[in-house]
Amino acid sequence: MMRMPARPQNVHQARLLRLLRDEGPRSRAELGDVVRLSRSKLAVELDRLVELGLVEGAGLAASRGGRRSGIVRLSPRLRFVAFDIGATSIDVAVTDGELEVLGHVGEQCDVRQGATVVLDRALDLLGKLRDEGLIPQVHGTGIGVPGPVSFRDGMPVVPPIMPGWDRFPVRDAIGQELGCPVLVDNDVNLMALGELHAGLARSVDDFLLVKIGTGIGCGIVVDGAIYRGVSGSAGDIGHIRVDDDGPICACGNAGCLEAFFGGAALARDAAAAASGESPQLAALLETHGELTAEHVGMAAAAGDPVAVRLIREGGRHVGQVLAGLVSFFNPGLVIIAGGVAGLGHALLAEIRSVVYRRSAPLATGNLPIVLSELAGTAGVVGGARLISDHVFSFTAA
Repeated sequence: MMRMPARPQNVHQARLLRLLRDEGPRSRAELGDVVRLSRSKLAVELDRLVELGLVEGAGLAASRGGRRSGIVRLSPRLRFVAFDIGATSIDVAVTDGELEVLGHVGEQCDVRQGATVVLDRALDLLGKLRDEGLIPQVHGTGIGVPGPVSFRDGMPVVPPIMPGWDRFPVRDAIGQELGCPVLVDNDVNLMALGELHAGLARSVDDFLLVKIGTGIGCGIVVDGAIYRGVSGSAGDIGHIRVDDDGPICACGNAGCLEAFFGGAALARDAAAAASGESPQLAALLETHGELTAEHVGMAAAAGDPVAVRLIREGGRHVGQVLAGLVSFFNPGLVIIAGGVAGLGHALLAEIRSVVYRRSAPLATGNLPIVLSELAGTAGVVGGARLISDHVFSFTAA
């Protein structure tokens, strides 16, 4: 097991590390302007960070009228790892200290195989990146899983679509394996952090990230930080009831949003339509052996009215729930992401229509509802952001 990586030793060092992460290399003079430390105190803190191997000098800045100030940057050897575990896939990435993705690998994987199998696959994927020489040392790992998580304990709790994962000690198991700090969160929270760091929410402090994949969840960002609720289950909107007489959900209740329009629900409805209503969906089913949200999108793009109806009905259900959230929370932005969001603007238009019609005008008068532009990297960037926030922090013992 590797030696535990260095951490900042006080709040000043922690703030300097986050500034260098978020804004890139800066001169000592510029850093002094921001953190409001005396020149001598700043020099002491930066020199200590150099000794710890967390920052290094990077030449001289342009003159500001006197002696040229030295440029400081995060050490190029800093590495954060992210595991983005979905219902049907695993993505593993490694970033530098500024959270630029240096390597990213993924594969299809059924989360129902259980924690041991799936985490072993994730570690195997990380091994591929290590073999490429991308990881001199892991300074921290952020992990997202598709179910409710006790953030404090680092483990899933009664996750509906993750048999065999309940209270599995994910954080402790991976921390032992990699010898570094590990944090575990719901996958949607990671995506929201990814959008906050590198996506459309970079300049927004209060927003919602709605992931429509196999399931449906919502990341809630308040004043630039994830809101998890008392026990970590905030944002579990897939299990808000839409219709008492609706289909049975994976959670055991009837009529949940997810049972109407998660990826599994859409595949179910598309397969039913393929048996008579839609020749195009029937042809796709015969060709591929199963139907997914992507196939519904293909049929809709080809003009199939049944596929268009399925998308519009799903968008209406999502919009119905989202309208209530918008009236309650009054966000500055709503981002739609996830595999089913790949249905694109037909889905987005229906969601917008319902939300703008049903929510209070004051809440929606200046509310963008947009599709994510991070092309599948939101989760891994968010995982790196999550653990870097932890590593670049200081808590007195």
